[in-house]
Amino acid sequence: MRGVEAKDLYAYRFLSALKLSPEGRAAVVTLSRCDEKDNDYKKDLWLLDPEGKKAPRQLTSDGRMGAAIWEDETHILFNAARTEEEKEKAKEGEPVTPYYRLDLGGGEAVKAFDLPFAGSIARVVRPGLYLCSGLVDLNAPDLHLADEEGRKKYMEARKEEADYEVIDESPFWSNGVGMTNKKRNGLYLYDETDRQARRLTPPEMEVSCLDLQGDRLYLAGRPLAATDDYRDSLYVCDLNTGEMMVLVEAKYGYSALALLAGHLLAAATDYAAYGINENPEFYDVDLMTGEMKKLTDMDVCLGNAVLTDCAYGAGRSLKKEGGRLYFLTTVRFHTELRSIGAKGDVKIHWDRDGLISDFDVAGETCLVTGQFGMKLNEVYRLAEGDLKPLTDWNKEVFKDVYVAEPVQLSLKSCGYDIDGWVLLPKDYDAAKTYPAVLDVHGGPKCAYGDGFFHEMQMWAGMGCFVFFCNPYGGEGRGNEFAFMRDKYGTTDYQNIMDFTDAVLAAYPQIDPERLCVTGGSYGGFMTNWIVTHTDRFCCGATQRSISNWVSMYGISDIGPVFTEDQCGGGLLDEEGLAKVWGHSPLKYAADCHTPLLFIHSDMDYRCPIAEGYQLYTTLVNKGVTCRMCVFHGETHELSRSGKPKHRIRRLKEITDWFIHYAKIS
Repeated sequence: MRGVEAKDLYAYRFLSALKLSPEGRAAVVTLSRCDEKDNDYKKDLWLLDPEGKKAPRQLTSDGRMGAAIWEDETHILFNAARTEEEKEKAKEGEPVTPYYRLDLGGGEAVKAFDLPFAGSIARVVRPGLYLCSGLVDLNAPDLHLADEEGRKKYMEARKEEADYEVIDESPFWSNGVGMTNKKRNGLYLYDETDRQARRLTPPEMEVSCLDLQGDRLYLAGRPLAATDDYRDSLYVCDLNTGEMMVLVEAKYGYSALALLAGHLLAAATDYAAYGINENPEFYDVDLMTGEMKKLTDMDVCLGNAVLTDCAYGAGRSLKKEGGRLYFLTTVRFHTELRSIGAKGDVKIHWDRDGLISDFDVAGETCLVTGQFGMKLNEVYRLAEGDLKPLTDWNKEVFKDVYVAEPVQLSLKSCGYDIDGWVLLPKDYDAAKTYPAVLDVHGGPKCAYGDGFFHEMQMWAGMGCFVFFCNPYGGEGRGNEFAFMRDKYGTTDYQNIMDFTDAVLAAYPQIDPERLCVTGGSYGGFMTNWIVTHTDRFCCGATQRSISNWVSMYGISDIGPVFTEDQCGGGLLDEEGLAKVWGHSPLKYAADCHTPLLFIHSDMDYRCPIAEGYQLYTTLVNKGVTCRMCVFHGETHELSRSGKPKHRIRRLKEITDWFIHYAKIS
């Protein structure tokens, strides 16, 4: 039996965009896989029988599958660049989105239409009429109305300006997207009959969420100005006339809207008690007055926050069906599926260990995509409180391969119950000694659970203990536990050090002289913090990290509000500046002696690469052994959705570093 290897990534099948037909008699899912030759991902659409009586059937095979939506029980629309002309337009960045129609009764997919903007279909209003989400360029807000000549002039003008970037907003870029200055996510109505698109929202408005009932559209959004405070107004729009009225003035940030039994349900927060990471609650919005009545006090997030490095593609967090709004939430270290009714009554449909990355509900049928029992993602039918597998695409991946089962190890630290886990090394022998790797999660408002992690399993397979925990600041424990304002490097750091002590006490087979530490994003920040505050680790690997909150203030795509909110101060007064600098690992670089590997991507706009360069340069000039590996063209998502060869090179860099300093044979 061998251990998990880096190249196993090429064998994994990733599932996303699970969608049931309107009546729930069929479902489609996007299956993605790494393509070693093209160093990219191939994405195709598969048809599933929710009853599990028929085997999955592949619907597309060219690997260019885009977003799909059911038109009716037998027809699917999906976007994809399939012809050479479409591929060229996509390469050039022309704002157009080709859609194809597939009849499940038989035949090949045929071209349906082109949306005259970059976007996707959000809802089918009625046959041939679609509500779409699309890009609005404030430099040419009416481009969707332009003819071929007008679009050609736009592309020529854009090429002329390609060497320049004018910035007059903050934030001005977005990780994985690029420059967003003067770009908005707006709403359009597209009529297939006359091939016309009508923009519904003002050019400057950014739309957060919406729901549609008949011809009445409810949406939350805000006209972005020079700076953004994350607070939306709530609007109602008549699709026939395009008239839009404000229902609730800007006070809340909205996560979801759902029209249920004549009520408008809104998931919202005013950020008052716990800042920009505050969990939303559900409100009943009076459709006439806009008065908002709070219905819940759950103190849970919306969506799955349990991490894995083996997911690719988008998943669903919310779905309105049968008079209820279904939603995912994270509790402690697993994902739950719940639903809420118009009067605020909450039901729990799934609350066991595991990770749900996607789901859909239609009538009495509920499907989920998730990881359960240390398996990679598969699709399951949820019925009568149990899961029935509908796919087994990853069944053979771990045949004759050692997969370590997480052993839970929890402790009390700083007054909190801290959840943690340990992976035992392959061929574990209690009479031997072993190196170990501490892996710190990102976020920090995320969580580890018992899902499969490729990198951790690889290190366990090569003979290391791997241990990881959910310190203060993480998700699944409510607002108070996650409230990190002015606390970075304090309680969270102590939790992690206490957990490390507990692991060493529970497993004396770990050689304390051969401890490695790594993490990405917040985990990168914490790796930087650890090596500047203790010498107990023989080496570290910091990934897409924060080293200096002062410089993060002006360069992260989250915006300067994030630094002020998290550090408890800004840069314009001495007290605020002292707080921001005090939470920066760079301040303590003089105390670092640990060999440190830096992994960073030059198109990471969440934790921009300057954060790595600063600490790297400071430590090298101090005489600390460092190495920095820069991934060109990659973003903050390198470890999860970066190009396959880059993901494997990242793993090799980290693993070789550990092998050298922890003396792993």
